[in-house]
Amino acid sequence: MSDQGAETAHASGAGGGPETPTRRLTAVDPAAESAARRDQAVRAAVEQGLVGPATPIAGLLDITGIRASAAALRAAFDAVTPDGTPVLHAFAVKASPLVPVLRLLRDAGIGAEVASPGELAIARAAGVPPAHTVLDSPAKTPAELREALALGIAVNADNPQELARIDAMVQSAPSRSPVGIRVNPQIGGGSIGALSTATATSKFGVGLRDDGAREWIVQAYLDRPWLTRLHAHSGSQGLPLELMVRGVAATYELAEEINERAGRRQIDTIDIGGGLPVNFGSDEESPTHGQYARRLKSRVPGLLDGRYGLVTEFGRSLLAKHGTILARVEYAKAAGARPIAVTHAGVQVATRTVYAPASWPLRIAAYDAKGRPKSGPPVGQDIAGPACFAGDLLAENRPLPLLEQGDYAAALDTGAYYFAHHYSYNSLARPGIYGFSTRADEVRFAAVREPQTLDEIVAEAGGGIAREALRGL
Repeated sequence: MSDQGAETAHASGAGGGPETPTRRLTAVDPAAESAARRDQAVRAAVEQGLVGPATPIAGLLDITGIRASAAALRAAFDAVTPDGTPVLHAFAVKASPLVPVLRLLRDAGIGAEVASPGELAIARAAGVPPAHTVLDSPAKTPAELREALALGIAVNADNPQELARIDAMVQSAPSRSPVGIRVNPQIGGGSIGALSTATATSKFGVGLRDDGAREWIVQAYLDRPWLTRLHAHSGSQGLPLELMVRGVAATYELAEEINERAGRRQIDTIDIGGGLPVNFGSDEESPTHGQYARRLKSRVPGLLDGRYGLVTEFGRSLLAKHGTILARVEYAKAAGARPIAVTHAGVQVATRTVYAPASWPLRIAAYDAKGRPKSGPPVGQDIAGPACFAGDLLAENRPLPLLEQGDYAAALDTGAYYFAHHYSYNSLARPGIYGFSTRADEVRFAAVREPQTLDEIVAEAGGGIAREALRGL
């Protein structure tokens, strides 16, 4: 679905009204082009019946935007590494565990980082080759490890006990899998504690500053010539670039120490994880992968001089800006003089936003019943979801053109984590997800995931279990 963006656009969010010369797009304005494609897609989704009274919620994925982000990521690190440097960009599957999305990224030269048997199965179904797959998890079972080692998938051992398991496995059945250890550089946390993985007490990896840990890590490599990788991931959303760079620098310095002690280049690849934060305040992609790569080049030049292969594990930063959750306003009401738009998008698709709105605020755009951006004075209103508890709100007292029954509320920047990770509160159905592409006045859609049916909900709830199963206990 390769296409070009529309030539004009409505501003994102609540705005509307006639086009003006100042809103014409150019090739150097990717944020505005993205907003234009989104507006086109929303209107087409309404006109083509992807959303409406019978299907009041859908997820939309901008295929053009995803391809552009994948290309920009590869170009960013190509620009700071010598020709021939092995670089694997492994998409964090947890950000979008959807087979068609992984196929799209695979075709764009992106591999997969998996953290469970389910994610590995999804990556394999998408055709991601083992050589482009990395297994990370703090709780890998023996069966998971054996499968990965048999397939030749890269494995990062999380702790000494896991490394002991791998020891026994490679002795009994030699593997071509690259193996490394995940370390925690313990450089501190960002603004979202739950996503800060390099704190003093993080559950991930071997704490580099714990008593005796550094020497244990070095000796572990000296004792195992087949350990050739080193991995660290300091966190994601809420982590400033400077802290990310410090975590990478600490990992690089450890690799240099190990190689010096070994008297050879035993560690040949450093996995720097992902975690580039996303700007949820506007259509602009900021920070960019290019900015991060250039900062690494400036602060940790030895990492990128060609002596080390490189692995990255970006997820949210590749997809977030390219997804929209579109929900019909079922009712428009008021309480305490505040307008409330009751929609079909809430905790089931935006769990983090509903339960932690200060950390995960979402932009909301208002569209009319025909899918056109609404105009009108901003009015503070709640954008409510369908779940049966008072806190099921996508936004509270948000200034927008007043939403009315039959209009649409769009939750923006939801391409990663949101509609791919369903929360089955109230047994609400998983919405359909559709990739879209635009060309002039035409918008084409392709299903990424079909809407969940009521029969599927019943089956997941044990509907196929024999009627007498519990009575016989």
